[in-house]
Amino acid sequence: MLLSTLSFAFMNALVKYLIDYSTFQLVFFRSLGSLGITFAVLKTQKIPVWGNQKKLLVLRGLVGVTSMILFFWGIHYISIGGAVTLRYVSPIFAGILAVFFLSEVIKPIQWLFFLMAFAGVFLIKSYDPSGSSFGVFLVLLAAFFSAVVYILISKIGKGDHPVVVVHYFMLIATLVGGVGSFFSWKTPNHEDLLLLSSLGLFGFFGQLFMTKAFQNAEAHMVAPFKYVEVLFTLVFGVFVLRETYDFYHLLGTFFVIFGLVLNVWYKTKYKKSHPKAA
Repeated sequence: MLLSTLSFAFMNALVKYLIDYSTFQLVFFRSLGSLGITFAVLKTQKIPVWGNQKKLLVLRGLVGVTSMILFFWGIHYISIGGAVTLRYVSPIFAGILAVFFLSEVIKPIQWLFFLMAFAGVFLIKSYDPSGSSFGVFLVLLAAFFSAVVYILISKIGKGDHPVVVVHYFMLIATLVGGVGSFFSWKTPNHEDLLLLSSLGLFGFFGQLFMTKAFQNAEAHMVAPFKYVEVLFTLVFGVFVLRETYDFYHLLGTFFVIFGLVLNVWYKTKYKKSHPKAA
């Protein structure tokens, strides 16, 4: 999961840097590059391209591209550090959804941790340099759909190869991004074309490592570790994109991350002390 977060952090920084291009064009290039890699891997390793659980795979792809579009759209309005932090309240949504779809249990103290994280969301919303409530709404909606993705990947389990799961996602995202780009195309120069193409490379490895993590562990245990991406992205935001964050914005980021860390710590401790219940 840590390799996944670093790959996504590089991708996020590039998306913000390439913000002059439309959301659909960013989605198209991010997906097309990864699609070429997944297809090559599947053919080289002679893995069936279309997988076994086609309905779940298509649904995962549709939900995933919805989350991607909303997130890339939101980045147009708010800082990259704020956007990534807000999107990664998705483990909270994932934990709540897991109660209904994966029969997992949330203990009362975990709700306190979730409230702490949402207090952080409120601070980020209030003190992000952009002041855009619309951007915050878009990213939070992306976080919800991202949580649905976690549940779907858990449902898919090991019934399909992780590259097949990513391949479906990238195929659907390329089609959606391509159609949308037709109405908002901006021809990139050589430098931007190289950067746009690299979105797919970083996105592929981020998606692959994330899929493997969720296929080999329970959703509520894996999802919170994505908070590390927030730290990586803040570093890129400050030193590469020259973004600035005031004290209360960073305090909000701390509350979100700390709430997720406490949730992981408690869940792990509970599993060890109640192995039968877990």
